[in-house]
Amino acid sequence: MSGETWMLETRGLTKRFGGLAVVDGVSIRLPAGSRTALTGANGAGKSTLLAMLSTLMAPTEGGAFIDGHSLATRPAAQRRRLGVLAHAPMLYEEFTPEENLRFFADLYGVPDAAPRIEELLRIVGLWTRRHERTEVFSRGYHQRLALARVLVHAPVLLLLDEPETGLDVEGMALLDDLLLTAPGVTVLAATHRLDRIGQWSDGGVHLERGRVVEDTTAGGAGAAIAQAGAKR
Repeated sequence: MSGETWMLETRGLTKRFGGLAVVDGVSIRLPAGSRTALTGANGAGKSTLLAMLSTLMAPTEGGAFIDGHSLATRPAAQRRRLGVLAHAPMLYEEFTPEENLRFFADLYGVPDAAPRIEELLRIVGLWTRRHERTEVFSRGYHQRLALARVLVHAPVLLLLDEPETGLDVEGMALLDDLLLTAPGVTVLAATHRLDRIGQWSDGGVHLERGRVVEDTTAGGAGAAIAQAGAKR
């Protein structure tokens, strides 16, 4: 598939802390519209990989590309195309749900954001509580508001770190409908919920000690074999 532009591509992406490579030479290629489960034990490098792809952390070596454009050369422009859900909901506790979404809409330059904000708050079940301070909400409602935050600027690539955390059954259905199976987006999601992967993913990347040891994505042919061989 030489010459193809991938929605997300990494080339030898590496992050070292001191002499330890937490992410070690990761090369993956995800086509547009794909839904990839990122798996591995605690400490395998999943969160560090997602942090680099989210531009929250600079790599030690290697590069990452969105639609053929380097994250390193125009990070602000590329960041507008990303929807990021980390372990922390990344919300302002002193703001109301409406204020939180307005802040992030302004940050990403969303024009006439009011209808979009109302739509998302209604979908996640927070419209009637839109004027309450976020600090009074439960963990589950924080996560629901975070789902809305991820989507307020209509990103094309979703980077999700354990998105099921704190969600009840209804919240999990929202996660599936809004993010994991939504049309028109590409998804890379770290998860420990192996029982749910078959419900939303069409491929997977498995990490061990910062290296890819299995890659069943459409762009993964040969990559996993090479990296697994290097591990040995």
